This record gives sequence, C-alpha cells and structure tokens, in this order.
Amino acid sequence: MPTRPQHRAHVVRRRHTGAVLTASALLIVVAVAVALLVTRAGGHKTASGGSQRDHHHRSHSAAPDRCPLTDLRPPTGKVPDRPALAVKIGNEPVGARPQSGLNEADIVYDTPAEGFIMRYIAVYQCTAASAVGPTRSVRWVDWHILANFTGRPILAFAGGINPDVSVVSALPWLRTADLLGAQYGAGYRTTNRVPPDNLYTSTSTLWGLFKGGAPPRPVFQYSSAKPSGATPVSKLAIDFSAGTDAEWTWDAAAGQFLHSYSGVPDIDALTGKQVSTTNIVVQVVHYRYGPYPESPGSTGDVESQVTGSGRGWVLRNGVEIPVTWHRPAAADATTFTDAAGHAVLLAPGRTWVEIVLDTIANSPGSITFTP
Repeated sequence: MPTRPQHRAHVVRRRHTGAVLTASALLIVVAVAVALLVTRAGGHKTASGGSQRDHHHRSHSAAPDRCPLTDLRPPTGKVPDRPALAVKIGNEPVGARPQSGLNEADIVYDTPAEGFIMRYIAVYQCTAASAVGPTRSVRWVDWHILANFTGRPILAFAGGINPDVSVVSALPWLRTADLLGAQYGAGYRTTNRVPPDNLYTSTSTLWGLFKGGAPPRPVFQYSSAKPSGATPVSKLAIDFSAGTDAEWTWDAAAGQFLHSYSGVPDIDALTGKQVSTTNIVVQVVHYRYGPYPESPGSTGDVESQVTGSGRGWVLRNGVEIPVTWHRPAAADATTFTDAAGHAVLLAPGRTWVEIVLDTIANSPGSITFTP
C-alpha cells in the first residue's frame, strides 16, 4: 500500500514574480500554449477551447427562480444576470488562515498543490463577498475544474508560472483576472498580513472588470429528498498533510457541516462565523506531476485528474453515502452513483468539494468517518 507522503516541511513558497524567461523563450512558450491546451487537458476538446454550444449541451438545466450553483432561491428574489466567478485563495497553515469570503461562495473546491498543501477555488454567482482572499497563483487544476462552467466564467488569481498563465489566459471560454498582471488594480494589500498572503479583492470589483457573460448551468444535480440507505455521520476527518488535517462536524440544529483544523474552528474572517456547508463531496483522484516546477528545486505542479471516474463520498443531511463519481469529459457535469448504480443527488445549498489524491486516500486513517 502506498505510503502517505509527508512533504509539508519541504515546501518552498512559490514566488509570485514567476520563472525568469528570456524574451525569446517567452515567445516560444506562448507559441506552444495552444498545443498544451490539448495535451495537458487530457485531450478533451472543450477544455482546450471547444465551442460554447458544447458546454451548454452537456450541462443540466436550472429552474429560473433557483440559483444555478446551489438550487436555492436567490437572496434578492432573482438570479443575478452575471457569470460564475472563481477566485484562487491560499490555504497555508501559517499566513493564509483565516481566509475571507469562503462562507459567501456557492461552491468551494479544496485542491492539492505542490508539497501537498491545499488551495481553494471559491466560486460565486448568486452571492457576493466584499472581501475575498488571500488570493494566490493559478494552477493547472483550476481551469480543468472550471471547464464545465458555462456562461463565460471568470477566474481571478495572483500571478503564476508560465506556461500556466499563458494557457489559461488563451482559453476562449474563460476570462481571467490576474491581480499581479493586467488587472493589478483589482486587488489591494492589507497591512495586517505578510506578503504574499495579504492580497485581497472583492466580487463586485471582479465582476465589474468584464462585460457580458451569463449565469452558468448547474454543475451538480440536487434534490430535497434525503437519500435512502445512507449511514449517519457526525464527523469527517481528512488528513491531507502536516498542518492540514481538515475536519467537518455535523450540526443538526443548523443543518450544516462545520469546518475545523485540528479541532480548532475555521472562522471566516469576513463574517466572524465558522466556515460551513450543506454538502461535502469527497472526490478521490489520480494525479501526476506537471513538467514545470512551481519554484526552484520543487516538483512540478500537482495535476489532479478530475475527469473520468473514481471513488468518493457524498455527505448531506448528517449522512454519508459511498459513491462513484463520473465526469466523462471536461465539459461534462460531475455526477455520482451509489453501489447499486442509482444517482446520488446533493441537497439544495452550498457545496464543498474535497479533492483527495489517491496516494493519500489509500493510506490507513487518512479519511475517517465518525457515526
């Protein structure tokens, strides 16, 4: 059985200035960017710039009076006419926490980065946040996760390495806001944090940078009916890496799972409330290292394979259901089936997706459920 990696002590903090390239080398990188869209996306046409029609065709439909990413009624009574907005947020144990704006996101993806630290992709559409951050750099997994969002979504980040910045900026179905690049003025530095974990922005600022776009089609399927045959769960613990042992505890009174690290409540700095969610999706994925180191002497980026299928769990309403997740191609929504092949749907509400690498998931004690 694979041994669970313990890389946290060896992580080298990435430099936001990126790799140093000569002018000629940079031209070469940009020239091959289009080819890399296909080869690094696993050959899925839509992730590498396929038609918007394909994106719409492969998504589920949303009720006109429901938020597309939560299936809840919108706070203002009407679904905002704006695209999905994804913001890359840091999650280093020292420096990045507590984050701002996590409780306001419709969906949060918790994704592994180099050294098996974790980074968030917070996605907003029906709700807004006056402060979001700390914002951090783009990763390969970001646009592969977002490839099934329709309506010309926006991805905001703080720099990154090439060719990742060049590739993501060239995707025709995605609009990007680089807070260290062309959209430098869209972010601001706080005085109570140390760089690079002091760069923040807001959803209104980011939406204001772009014209057009539309609400996305749903990326999950929902039902208010509680699933049958599920197992009660009071706590989920995932030991991602040293300093990142995440815990979710079911609060029956609130009807929410509450987030902690090592038993210490995770507080959203914007609202002062504990981070919470209605649904938790645990998605076990295979991965590979990319060819481009994120910083000198480090491994290449962790490229989590979020298409295909694999094992996982869905947690909702205080129960957990073992599932197989399915996403045949990058433009497809992710669906879930139980052991009998029946569809497992999420409860209307906010969702956290925990991307767990298979080497971690296969290690005894790394994922535990408490009845």
